[in-house]
Amino acid sequence: MIHLKEALIVEGKYDKIKLSSITDALIITTDGFGVFKNKEKLALIKSLAENRGVIILTDSDSAGFKIRSYIKGCTQKGKIYNVYIPEIFGKEKRKSEPSKEGKLGVEGIPSDILKNALIKSGVTVFENASAEKEKSDWADKITLYDDGFIGKDNSEGKRKKLLKLLKLPSLLSSNSLIEVLNAMYTPDEYKKAVSLINTEEKAIPKG
Repeated sequence: MIHLKEALIVEGKYDKIKLSSITDALIITTDGFGVFKNKEKLALIKSLAENRGVIILTDSDSAGFKIRSYIKGCTQKGKIYNVYIPEIFGKEKRKSEPSKEGKLGVEGIPSDILKNALIKSGVTVFENASAEKEKSDWADKITLYDDGFIGKDNSEGKRKKLLKLLKLPSLLSSNSLIEVLNAMYTPDEYKKAVSLINTEEKAIPKG
């Protein structure tokens, strides 16, 4: 298992499953060409690129290069690492027949090849968790509810304040916020942000 500072951008859920066996990095799927129309996901990728960097690891076929090019064009201000997989012809085990171009996608590439490609790309690799402050999942919907960011009358406005304070996209959904909190922030950093928001709201006269 390797530990990465940057977020990984892959095409689909099976790519994510494959990469999750190699790294504990935050992995975002484009859902194929779905990212072209998903403003929330694109905003998240832009934010990740600007704040921690992103690694684009798409298939080596024409669709993969089209998705890669689109993301690069939309993240001009961020740090992008392009990681490429070799052109290996074959068929993934779960599929009944090869892809249109006959090439293996990320999910079909051997793990050692993927790992070496990541390490050699220049990304920030930590070979053990102690080299970087490891964060376990601590945020969930209960966390957001207890702090008033979902399920309450003023939750939407309060959540937008949190997103702005953490320099995250205003379009981020509560589910995506939970994923980003677990990957990018510590509980103490979150609590500090919550405290600032609560203090600000208490200072505003009511009525």
